[in-house]
Amino acid sequence: MPGPLTAQKIRATLINPLLPSGPDPFILAEGGWFYFTATRGDRLTLRRTRDLARLPEAEEVVIWRPATAGDHSISIWAPELHRFGGRWYLYYTAAAAGQDDDAHRGVFVLENAGRDPLKGQWTDRGRVPTVLPGIDGTAFEARGRLWFAYSAYDGPDSVLMLAPMLNPWTLAAPAVTIARPDLAWERQGGRQILEGPAFLPGPNGDLFLAYSASACWSDDYALGLLRLRPRADPMVSTNWTKAPRPVLAKAPTQNVYAPGHNAFFTARKGKESWIVYHANQGAGAGCKATRSPRVQRMRWAREGTPIFPVPARAGQRVDAPVP
Repeated sequence: MPGPLTAQKIRATLINPLLPSGPDPFILAEGGWFYFTATRGDRLTLRRTRDLARLPEAEEVVIWRPATAGDHSISIWAPELHRFGGRWYLYYTAAAAGQDDDAHRGVFVLENAGRDPLKGQWTDRGRVPTVLPGIDGTAFEARGRLWFAYSAYDGPDSVLMLAPMLNPWTLAAPAVTIARPDLAWERQGGRQILEGPAFLPGPNGDLFLAYSASACWSDDYALGLLRLRPRADPMVSTNWTKAPRPVLAKAPTQNVYAPGHNAFFTARKGKESWIVYHANQGAGAGCKATRSPRVQRMRWAREGTPIFPVPARAGQRVDAPVP
């Protein structure tokens, strides 16, 4: 007679989407908790839970509201929570009051030295001093130092730029362009756009940078992937190779459209890689707050390249990460 099922034999599950609304989702796994944030437009918020299936039950805490004037007062987008050197950092996009246009957008940083990011004092570290305006900043540690990547407005294009950092709010060198929207699938919806860079370390020493391409209002908004080989200089643009086709794209049979603006996080004490992304349920839904966050597990090919999941249909039960 078989014995009782053990916890190791039972995988936790969840049902996507995690929330009915949550554009530009980001998840950080830290200290046995999952921290979730997403675009709210006029404020920055955090949720915390040990079980992503119960994310709707987690209190949404407002940690920062912008001033009514200044260069980061409106269009508060794409927040990301990171922890470097024992401190919390929250990167976000914002525009100047009364100037809600591409020329007046930038990436800004808040810092919290406390143990709990839902409490304590958040210090405004201001704008990351990039030469070109842009959006969707992210920071990551690799090759023994801290790096900053973002989507910059360069003429009619939105390009991906990268720079080393002196500290979490200061660049150590001018940013260089590492990718342009030069493929047909990156130019859908009337704009040529690369945005939402997301760092993913490979098991064999490669560095991967996922990104979203095309206009967010297009059903063909999708994820692309850049690869940097071990020991290659990240600041040499030709060292980054681009996958020729999207690595995660719309799945009409699953009723999933415009998947994108993802982030990666780990589970089971760093042993598993996971992706969180937003998508529309149904065609023609556009670039609205109804874009909902979804979570799925990543796999790795033997040669050390990531295997992206097929987007899950809304209501479909999938594996859930365990801290």
